[in-house]
Formats: sequence, structure tokens, C-alpha cells
Amino acid sequence: MNKQLKIIIAGGGTGGHVFPAIAIANAIKHLDTNVQILFIGAQDRLEMEKVPQAGFQIVGLPIKGLKRSFTLQNIKTIFLLFKSIAKTKKVYKDFRPQVVIGVGGYASAPALHVAVRKKIPIVLQEQNSYPGITNRMFGKYAYRICSAYEEVKKYFPEEKVIITGNPVMDTIVNANIEKVQGLSYFGLDSNKKTLLITGGSLGARQLNKAVIEHLDLLREANINLIWQTGRIYYESIKKQVKEESWLKIVPFIENMLYAYCASDLVVSRAGAITISELNILGKAVIFVPSPNVAEDHQKKNALALVKHNAAIMIEDENAPHELIPKAISLLLDSKKIAELEKNIKKFAKPNAANEIAKIILEIAKTNKK
Repeated sequence: MNKQLKIIIAGGGTGGHVFPAIAIANAIKHLDTNVQILFIGAQDRLEMEKVPQAGFQIVGLPIKGLKRSFTLQNIKTIFLLFKSIAKTKKVYKDFRPQVVIGVGGYASAPALHVAVRKKIPIVLQEQNSYPGITNRMFGKYAYRICSAYEEVKKYFPEEKVIITGNPVMDTIVNANIEKVQGLSYFGLDSNKKTLLITGGSLGARQLNKAVIEHLDLLREANINLIWQTGRIYYESIKKQVKEESWLKIVPFIENMLYAYCASDLVVSRAGAITISELNILGKAVIFVPSPNVAEDHQKKNALALVKHNAAIMIEDENAPHELIPKAISLLLDSKKIAELEKNIKKFAKPNAANEIAKIILEIAKTNKK
């Protein structure tokens, strides 16, 4: 019987890191059932909930992210980093992985550091057009760097970069939901054009402000609106705005596939995984990149599509005044919507998870002892 391969996937913190990691793990198991996968993440973050739900084991580290300015908290964070490295060393001694995958986020740093010190091959999965700090630190040590953007070649040894696309969940890749099903899910009129506005799980203040300031304009447009406010804004918005037959207000969308399929136009932040999902589904989109991210990488993500006429972008500071009039105008322009849908679809890479899984398995088998 062949010796079982053992693979570690490290990282997390946000859905943009966690869900691609799970998609990669599922693809690995699909290609080779004789593989044991162990996740390493931060013990108080999203991965500790979502990874076990997906059927995988995870080890939580006490690691925290460093603050950008000097604080006493950073002294404690450095102590936790060393504590996390010590815990990771013990995990490796017991688990003995053939390869370690870093999916980004500070939680991947101890796992990648220990792997490099132990001469275990590492593979990086970089979601954004501008790499995160952890991946930039370890890029020179990686056997392969899997990315969705050609732009990352500026930051890594070019010969190591493989343009695979970003892995997304099977529910998106194999989507078979009709628009009418999506509208029924939200209880909306199937005869109206539908606008989806989503600012992520926490919400986006400027997007919410844009809707509140233009409610009359939205009502007069005779469209449907699915408005995901974010959990931290939901209660205050519900006190200000009454839900109407054309207006569905939710704090968080549990089933994004139904929301995407219900919509004719999406307004969204420009996170890399969201972009990959919209590419695959071929949705017309207006991006409002978050300005509160490292190196303004969401704007870089969005511009990679905008320059190919595959999306429209509005700056966050301009959203309260420009977003809703632009969205309504675009929503009623069927020709422009069709053009955006056609162009964004060209960027779709639905087999990304499988391509990354093949690369990982090849390296793992080479390192098998």
C-alpha cells in the first residue's frame, strides 16, 4: 500500500483566505483520496469555524497581527509569534508533512517559517494583484507561487509564478441556479431588473450611505434591490429604512450564489475571491474598492478588469453621490450590461483549484519519503 501523503495548508483570517484554502483541500482530496490534510490557522479567527465545517482538521495558533504603528500590544504579538512557531514545530514533528501551502494572512507565517527551516517545500497561493506581506516574505523560498494576476510577477521570481486563477467553492463553479430561483429565494418580483449591493460580512459604510441618500431614486427606478448592509450596520439601518416589496435588506447573505444569480448588476468591494466568483458567473459589476486595505490592493484588483472594459469602478469617497445614479443608468442599459458580462467572463478560471491541487500533489510526491 502506498504511503499516505501529508499536506499542511496554513493561513486564514478572512473569507478571502479561508474559502480558497478549503477549495484547494477539496480538490486535493478529489484527485487523491490517500492524502491527509491538516490546516493551521489563528485560533480566534474565521478558519476555526469554517474548516471543521468543511470536514478538515485544524490546529489553532495564538498568533495575532502586528499593528502598523508601534504599540505595547506589538510586544505581546511578538511573544505570541514565537509561541506559535514553537507550537508549529511540534505539529510538524508529529504530522511530518511533505509540502506546506501558504494561502496568505499572518497565520501562515509560522507554518512557512518552520517549513523553510526544515527544508519542507512550500507553495504559495496569492489571491491579489498586489501580494500580501507574508507571501512577499516567503516568495523567494517557494517552489511555486499560484496566482490569478500577471501583475504579481513584479514581486516574485517570475519563473516560480503560475497563473492558475483563484480557487473558488464548487457551488460557484458548478452553479445551476436560474435567475427566477434566486429572486424567489429573496421574495422579489421576477419581472424587474435586480441590483445587488454587498459590502462584505462587516458591510461598507459608503455603500450604505449611498443607498440611504438615494432611496427615492431607487424606488422610482422600478427595480429590485438586494441590500447586504453588514452586521455592524444592520440594526441602525433597519431603524431608518422600512423594507418594501422591491427592497430586501439583510445583514449578511448566507447563500451568495442565489444573490448573484438573482442580480442583473452587482455592486461590490473588490476582494480577489469575490472577483474570481464574478468572473466565473459572468456578472456585470461596479467595484467600489475598499481604501482600508494594504497597499490599496483592491483598487489594483479592480483596475485589472476595468482596463479591459470588464467592469466599472467608482472610488469609495465618490460612492455616496455617484454610485446609485450610475448603477440605475447601467442597469437599464441592456447593451452595456451584456458587454460587461461578456468581457468579465474572459477572465474566468473555473479549474483553478484543480490546477493548484495538481501542482501541490506533484511536489508532495517528489518529496515523499
